[in-house]
Amino acid sequence: MPEADVIYTDVKFTTDRRSRSAEATSSSAQTTYCEVKIPQSDPTPRPEQPDSQHPAKRRGTLLTVERVALLVLSLLLVAAVAALFVTHLKNTQTKSELERLQSSFPAVLNNYTGKTCPTCDEGWEHHGGKCYFFTSTPLTWSKSRLECSTLGGDLVVINNKEEQKFLVSRLMTKMIDPEDKFWIGLTDSETEGKWTWVDGLPLNTSWTYWLGANPDNWKQEDPEGEDCVRMGEKDGAPDLKCWLDKSCKNPQKSICEKQMGFYTSSS
Repeated sequence: MPEADVIYTDVKFTTDRRSRSAEATSSSAQTTYCEVKIPQSDPTPRPEQPDSQHPAKRRGTLLTVERVALLVLSLLLVAAVAALFVTHLKNTQTKSELERLQSSFPAVLNNYTGKTCPTCDEGWEHHGGKCYFFTSTPLTWSKSRLECSTLGGDLVVINNKEEQKFLVSRLMTKMIDPEDKFWIGLTDSETEGKWTWVDGLPLNTSWTYWLGANPDNWKQEDPEGEDCVRMGEKDGAPDLKCWLDKSCKNPQKSICEKQMGFYTSSS
């Protein structure tokens, strides 16, 4: 141990008090000296090395971080592979569908090439697989039906709500004034109160579009009453109710109807 780390001291030992009188003649007390070495401690404590700076612990921390990073990268790789697989699957399905359409497209063309296709004549309007013509000349109900016949059709037979809705919307653009209504193919001229369409079918009473108190068979204008039906509301009919019975002799415009015609494609 270096000298700087040792402290020297003197320790004095004296004899027992009982022997002091016998030794009074001695000029001084007997003294024994002993050298005691006391190592001097370092007054400045050394700072403990942090765990992070400890080589073993530092290596353990680095290994943990590397494992976490490796795990994250592995998860990202798995997600990327899964995404690529899904994309490949969708592309395969899309390709198969395109190939199927391409293979069937020639057959579709062959079905229409040189074949007949449905259409409406000029001046007629298409809706729901039928053609409609709105006349511009007021005629009696019988003459209106004859006019439709010369055009290849008959007065319209309304079969459902969608057809009624279509006609109501079209008449809003064709009516000039509130009384500018149009004949339809409904009459009770053969049997009063028994309404029949021009195709021979009876009116389905579970759904009708009579306006207000109609039919009322009013006879002030014609003693024979009102046996034919006209329709239309210039401002529209939100509830679609716009049928009115009228004397068949009264001139009105009319709605003609016929099935779609066909034409032959040239290529």
